[in-house]
Amino acid sequence: HYKQLAMTSGAYNYSYIFKYIIIGDMGVGKSCLLHQFTEKKFLADCPHTIGVEFGTRIIEVSGQKIKLQIWDTAGQERFRAVTRSYYRGAAGALMVYDISRRSTYNHLSSWLTDARNLTLPNTVIFMIGNKSDLDNQRDVTFEEAKKFAEDNGLVFLECSAKTGENVEDAFLETARKIYENILSGVLDLKLTDGVTSRPTVGGSDGVGGGGGAGSRQDSGRSSDCAC
Repeated sequence: HYKQLAMTSGAYNYSYIFKYIIIGDMGVGKSCLLHQFTEKKFLADCPHTIGVEFGTRIIEVSGQKIKLQIWDTAGQERFRAVTRSYYRGAAGALMVYDISRRSTYNHLSSWLTDARNLTLPNTVIFMIGNKSDLDNQRDVTFEEAKKFAEDNGLVFLECSAKTGENVEDAFLETARKIYENILSGVLDLKLTDGVTSRPTVGGSDGVGGGGGAGSRQDSGRSSDCAC
């Protein structure tokens, strides 16, 4: 049901905009996941995000073209006050840990608390165990993480930003669940900023200077070193 689509220059060719945020500890690979999804490339020397970065891609779900606006947030504690402001109105939250670093898994409860407190009750939260290519260095079992996800009502996948394994599925399954919530009436478009319906040609898409499909932009804060 999913396709990547090029954006038609000068006109909107999508029915919805879905706002995503990516959250999790520093160094778990949030920026690398975003780059793999939007650019189909792995950044071996992915710099640590300073503040927030931004990327977009247009997909298709059940015949509807949807533009994903993805906000990649910094994982350092000193940026939490800044990044918390980006939770508001998010339709989807990708919560990432590193399967080879247990500390990043142990901190998921804190990230989940932020996500639950700062987003709407019907925001889709998708839990990602990144760096599945480092299975020989695994510090968190799949079964343990799956149980945590089930206990907290989350969708869960292990992914690899390096190989691309399951990266598409994580972003696209989140979109599918958001779309299901729209169809079922669980998500009221009048009450959420995270979904915009059918923008008009020549109008604003709600984000200043948002790039086309596959673009990745800095939101005005500098990047300095990591992922």
